Amino acid sequence: MASENHGPTDLYNLSRAQLRERLTAWGYSDYYAGLVWSALYRDLSLEPWAADGLRPELRERLAAGTVAGALPARGHVDSADGHTRKFLLGLTDGQAIETVLMYFRGRATACVSTQVGCAMGCVFCATGQMGFRRHLTAGEIVAQVVHVARLLRARGEALRNIVLMGMGEPLHNYDATMAALDTVMDHRGLAVAPRFITLSTVGVVPGIRRLTEERRPVRLAVSLHGATDEERARLVPPARRWPLAELIGACRAYSETLGRRVFFEWALIEGQNDGAAQAHALGRLLGGLEAHVNLIPLNPTLGYDGRPTAGPAVRAFQSVLAEYGLPSTVRQRRGIDVAAGCGQLATERGGAGEQGGGGERTPSV
Repeated sequence: MASENHGPTDLYNLSRAQLRERLTAWGYSDYYAGLVWSALYRDLSLEPWAADGLRPELRERLAAGTVAGALPARGHVDSADGHTRKFLLGLTDGQAIETVLMYFRGRATACVSTQVGCAMGCVFCATGQMGFRRHLTAGEIVAQVVHVARLLRARGEALRNIVLMGMGEPLHNYDATMAALDTVMDHRGLAVAPRFITLSTVGVVPGIRRLTEERRPVRLAVSLHGATDEERARLVPPARRWPLAELIGACRAYSETLGRRVFFEWALIEGQNDGAAQAHALGRLLGGLEAHVNLIPLNPTLGYDGRPTAGPAVRAFQSVLAEYGLPSTVRQRRGIDVAAGCGQLATERGGAGEQGGGGERTPSV
């Protein structure tokens, strides 16, 4: 029976080792794989078969059987302050995802998605309200980074930070996410340093344990939002599956094994989780853990009627954490005027679901 034709190979889906194996099978040395890899990730070429030094027959084979799977932009919006640009990028199956470029005091950050939709169901997040559609491939994750890097290069600038805080739960799509990170960290290509990559999770404990076992060098950020199981479960449904004792235990193991600080994200919701009692509970919960808390006033959504905590209450919450020796930062709510909460642009443009609002995530950079 004839094999199914799956079309050309997306080179962004191949690791450097896989690219080398592919070209070796075609009869070409590692040298040529290096030329193609460099064209993809140093030159940011969408036609890597045009790289200097390739043999004519290899150019033809690459042009006929592979693509650099760039994601077409269906549109973008810019914030009024000029610091945030949000892209809606199209996928080959008609779905769409969001990628955000942000500027923080002279450094550029790409916020990328790892899934179409999300299965976690956090009540205040537009992506969670959208539901889960599918995992992204490693190539689709890489393509978002390349999209931002090419835009920055055209301006004479370079990408420094990557945050996995867009649509989806990175640890629910573990293998593709890690494969993508291996590509963007490769020193022969995009060469984004691990210390400038932050992975944000709602607390998928098996994924955190796997990060620890594999000694993955990226920074870990955990969306917490509640310091008791009951309070957290009202906002973050996965808390019913992985209670706080198990989650914090996994975070301690990660911190102690890798010698790294864990960042905890706390969306401040007026009257819900922003009182002194919750702050004291959080201080006790994280006692003895090398931790930093990012306090993020809620990004309002159409699917959730919560309101962001006002300034005085934010400062009071932060003061309580300081009593426990727990460092914290009040994060800027970036891109509110461009629906920069994860899932907002896709839902508002009809790209990946029904009308929605936005999430709480703001990069830990």
